[in-house]
Amino acid sequence: MARAPDAPAHHRAGQEAIARTSLPGTPLAPGAARRFVRGALADWAELALPGAEIIDDRLIDDAVVVVSELVTNAVVHAGTDVDLLCRLEGVSDEAPGPLVVEISDHHPSRALRDDAVERPYGTPEYGRGLRLVASLSEAWGITYRPGIKTVWARLPVDGRAGADGMAEAGTGSVLEAGGFADTAEHMAKKEQIAAYATGQALERGLRVGEPLDPEILPPEPKRNAHQDQDWLNRGALSFLAEASDLLAGQLDEDLVAALAGQLLVPRLADWCAVWLEDEATDRAGGLGLALGPRLARVWHGSENRIEELRRALEKDPPRLPDAVRSRAVPVPWPGEALGARGVSGAALAYRLIAGGRPLGTLVIGRAGLIDFPDEITGLVEDLSRRIALAIGAARQYARQATISRVLQRGLLPGAVAEIPGVRSALVYEPLDKGGPSGDFYDLFPAGDGRWCFAVGDVQGKGPEAAVVIGLARPWLRLLAREGYQVADVLDRLNQLLLDDATEAADAAARALVAAGGPGLGADPGPQTRFLSMLYGELVPFDGGVRCTLASAGHPLPLLLGPDGDVREVARPQTLLGVFEDACYTSETFELHPGDTVLCVTDGVTERRCGPRQFDDDDGLAKALEGCAGLSAELVAERIRRLVHEFGTRPPEDDMALLVLQAE
Repeated sequence: MARAPDAPAHHRAGQEAIARTSLPGTPLAPGAARRFVRGALADWAELALPGAEIIDDRLIDDAVVVVSELVTNAVVHAGTDVDLLCRLEGVSDEAPGPLVVEISDHHPSRALRDDAVERPYGTPEYGRGLRLVASLSEAWGITYRPGIKTVWARLPVDGRAGADGMAEAGTGSVLEAGGFADTAEHMAKKEQIAAYATGQALERGLRVGEPLDPEILPPEPKRNAHQDQDWLNRGALSFLAEASDLLAGQLDEDLVAALAGQLLVPRLADWCAVWLEDEATDRAGGLGLALGPRLARVWHGSENRIEELRRALEKDPPRLPDAVRSRAVPVPWPGEALGARGVSGAALAYRLIAGGRPLGTLVIGRAGLIDFPDEITGLVEDLSRRIALAIGAARQYARQATISRVLQRGLLPGAVAEIPGVRSALVYEPLDKGGPSGDFYDLFPAGDGRWCFAVGDVQGKGPEAAVVIGLARPWLRLLAREGYQVADVLDRLNQLLLDDATEAADAAARALVAAGGPGLGADPGPQTRFLSMLYGELVPFDGGVRCTLASAGHPLPLLLGPDGDVREVARPQTLLGVFEDACYTSETFELHPGDTVLCVTDGVTERRCGPRQFDDDDGLAKALEGCAGLSAELVAERIRRLVHEFGTRPPEDDMALLVLQAE
């Protein structure tokens, strides 16, 4: 049984007091986290657990502020459930241990990006909350594991952040957090931060969003060669493995660039920048145009340096010789943009190359060094190759998605025809939102007072399905406008698919022969291209509409009368593209005002919930009975909703349905 967030679960683990809980990723999570931590610390003090003697009101207040900020960040930027852990670390009689809080989220969860909305540069990863956390903690850091991101903070027991200088992060990052003196001035500043974090700024007369006093911000990271070597010895291989996992899951090149900054800073550098070559750059170069690289991401360990550093780097981007591949190349240090503590340092540039093509440039920098250690240089070179591969994969995915969208637009009608005396409604939901679907539809004028409609489902999906739809839909329109009757259209379309399959098989066999494979008698593999389709013709007349239709291996259409009676209005026949001697027939009936015809693909009838399908026991007909008296649009929406609600999992097939209603 899950424990309520407000009820701390704590136990002894050796000499540690530990409390943990899980919170839903909602706006209520920060408040629940504050209550949980305050209650846990109070319980530890009351139970006199080892080390609990150091718990006082000041430590509790600091812990509440830190937890509130970290949980808020997790909810806003990840949107997943949040795990909270609080413990007293390394308790002994001589040296009471610090209080450690850890907030974990499942960081890959992100809101879908709306490309139509103009966005500011970059993705805001952190707000002022982490500066606040750093100011109240003696150390803090971020640990990435596959599927999980943990932000931790270590709060000093004496209330003085950073009293012991440096603290080593579990991921290899080393941060120094500034502390507060026990003076009224510093206590006032600390209270100001706490008010900002807990949403009390307006009540105390502070302006929300006002930049914090630089004196209370943490100093920039400091490192030394010993710490670098120690981290390399312990965590370099694990770091590369986890970095590969994180990069492999990204399908947007800008997100890859953003993740590169997170991986490198502060582990291996104080700051980094990623330039990306636009894919049009090569083509423009051939025309004598100079587009140049795009500065996709800038990241600095001190957030208030990012924009100034970005402006400096945009003015003077790195220029690497064409002969340079992935090795490190020293580049000028942007000293003026890094403040007094960054007047000198070392900066290296790595060309990002995948598949023999330059994709961009990665630049890293660290203050206070003449040169990077060879171990760091080699590790970043390995990481840069992984970043380049991830960018290449993201671009390949983007190209394929663009091709798929163009194909999809070309395979479906640009507009659905309006028919006198008939209202129509359509639902079309491809399983792959960006790729060509196996389902298709059409509704078009055929001349001489006739309108034709079709709903079809092609064998397979993707490019193979697109080939069949691209063949069938134009021929369907051509045959209908030439005056062929419904059954004749299906006969000729069946023969067309068979002829096309034969030509495809012959072409595949010739390709095998040209490649040194078996001769024309060999089996080149399956070349069958078949589809199921419901095709009909509508002819309006005074008082109704005459409908003639035929089903070729497709779910049968249903007719709903004004009284709620439902019946099938076609008979089953064989699929198109299977048998040469197939001979199709059609049925004709009249639609009077209030009559409704429902045509669907098997994504509707075969929607599953465990072993059951939506159309078991005439499920579709029963659902249509409940639509009596509804307009065409409401009928379509009701059937769509019932299909989605039938199963607990998302649909596993494309879905299309067409509703035609006589007025």
